[in-house]
Amino acid sequence: MANYKPVIVQSFPKLGEKVTKDTLYWKNYKAPIQIKEFGAVNKIDFSPIPPYNYAVTASSRIHIYGRYSQEPVKTFSRFKDVAYCATYRDDGKLLVAGSEDGSVRLFDISGRAPLRQFDGHTKAVHVVNFLSDKYRIVSGADDYTSKVWDVSSSSEIASYEEHTDYIRCSCISKQNADLFVTGSYDHTVKVFDTRTEKSVMTIEHGQPVESVNLFPSGGLLVTAGGRYVKVWDILKGGQLLVSLRNHHKTVTCLCLNSSGQRLLSGSLDRHVKVYSTTSYKVVHSFNYEASILSLALAPEDETLVVGMTNGILNVKHRKHEGEKEHLQRRGPAYRTFVKGRNYMPKQEDFFVSKPVKNHLKKYDMLLKRFEVSKALDAVLQAPARKNPPEVTVAVMQELNRRGTLKNALAGRNEKQLNVLLSFLIRHVTDARFAPVLINVAEIIIDIYMPVIGQSPIIDKQFLKLQNLIEKEIDYQEELLEVLGMMDALFATMTRKRPAAMDENKHNL
Repeated sequence: MANYKPVIVQSFPKLGEKVTKDTLYWKNYKAPIQIKEFGAVNKIDFSPIPPYNYAVTASSRIHIYGRYSQEPVKTFSRFKDVAYCATYRDDGKLLVAGSEDGSVRLFDISGRAPLRQFDGHTKAVHVVNFLSDKYRIVSGADDYTSKVWDVSSSSEIASYEEHTDYIRCSCISKQNADLFVTGSYDHTVKVFDTRTEKSVMTIEHGQPVESVNLFPSGGLLVTAGGRYVKVWDILKGGQLLVSLRNHHKTVTCLCLNSSGQRLLSGSLDRHVKVYSTTSYKVVHSFNYEASILSLALAPEDETLVVGMTNGILNVKHRKHEGEKEHLQRRGPAYRTFVKGRNYMPKQEDFFVSKPVKNHLKKYDMLLKRFEVSKALDAVLQAPARKNPPEVTVAVMQELNRRGTLKNALAGRNEKQLNVLLSFLIRHVTDARFAPVLINVAEIIIDIYMPVIGQSPIIDKQFLKLQNLIEKEIDYQEELLEVLGMMDALFATMTRKRPAAMDENKHNL
C-alpha cells in the first residue's frame, strides 16, 4: 500500500488591518509598566508643571509618582478612611482631596500634613476641584450637595442642593473662574455660576452620570454614564450634538488629549476608546486586564496612565520618532543556524539523510483507516482555534474526491446533525467555502428530507439555513441589477467619447 498523503488545507488570503495615522500613533506607546496599589484606583491627575508627576488616589492614600518612576516619590496618608479625587492646582503647588468621612483636605506638595481642612459635608466627598482663579475649591458629595470653599479663610462661600442623588463627578471652566459643572446619579448634569444662587443650566443625560469634561474652549461638554458618551453644545443651551455607544458596560472616565482633537473614554468593559473630536468615530482602542475606573494623559501626551478596579496602575510611555531600542544580542547570530544551508554536494560526496517522522492529525489518521464519518466528526467538534473552517472544508473536499462524502453525512443522530447544520449556517455564505458547502447542503437535504418534522431542533436549523440562503439569493439578485445599471452607464460613456472626438475632427 502506498504511503498516505495528508489532507492539503488550502490557505486563503486574509484581509489586513486598516492602518491609519491614529493606529500608528497610539500603537507607538511602549509596553506597559504595571504598579500594584492598595485598592481600586479612583483618580489619576497629572501635575501641570514639569516634571509632570502624577497623583494616584487609591484606598486611604495618595501617591505621587514621577513620570518615569515605578516607586512613589511622595505619599499622603493622613486619611482615616478612603480618599477620593486628589487634584492638582494649576500651578502644581497644592493638592486637594475628598474623603469618606465627608471632609476636604488641602495639601502642600512640599509638605505632608494638610494645610486646610474643610468640614461641612455629611457624607463621603467623591468630587473636588480648584476653580480656575486658584483660590476657591468646589466639592460634591453623597449628601446631594455641592459646595464652594475659600482657600485663604477655610470658609464656605456657597452651597447648592439641587441634585437628588450622589454627586460623583465635576469639571471646571478654564475660561470663566465662576463656572463649574457637576454630574450626579440622578441622571442630570448641572452648570453652576458662583455669582448666582441656582444652577444656570440643567442637562438630562439619561443614565447615572459617572464623568464630565469641558473642552478647552468651554463651549462643548462631554458626559459619560451608562454605556453612553454624549457631547453637548453649552452655547446653544445644552443642545445634544452626538451620542456615542461604543462600550459594552458602564463608561467610568473621560479624558482629552493636549490638543483637544482626541477624546478618550474608559469603561468597566476593560477597554479605552479613542475618538476623533471632528467625526466622533473610534480611531483606536486599548484593551486592559480589568475594569477601568480612571485614566489620564500627561501634558503633550507623553504618558498614558490607567487605573483599574483590581488596584493595578498601568503606565505607557510614548516612543519618540527616531528613537531606537538597543536590544542585547543573546545567543549565536542568525548566520550560525543557516551555515551550510546552501552548500551544493560534490560528485564524490555521500548524502546521509535523517528519517523524519510525520505526525498525522487526528482526522488524517481516521481517513487513513477509512473511518470517514469519524474523520468528519473530528473536525466539526474540535475547537475553532484548533481546527479553523478551512480544515473542515478541506476534509469535506477530500471526502468528495474519494466519493465517500454521502456516506460520511448519512446515519447521524440529532446532536451530530445539529453540529453539522450549525457549521453550514455559519459559513455557507462565505465566498471562500460556498462551492463546497452548497454541495454538502444539497446532499444533507436529500438524505434527511424523509425525517423532517421528527425533531424541532433540526427543523429550526433547516429553517435558518433556508432563510439564510434566500437572503443570499436576494443579495445576489440586487448585485446583478446594480451591475446591469453600471454596464449601461459605462456603455453610454464610451459612446459619447467617440462622438466628441468625431466632432473635433470635423472642426479641424
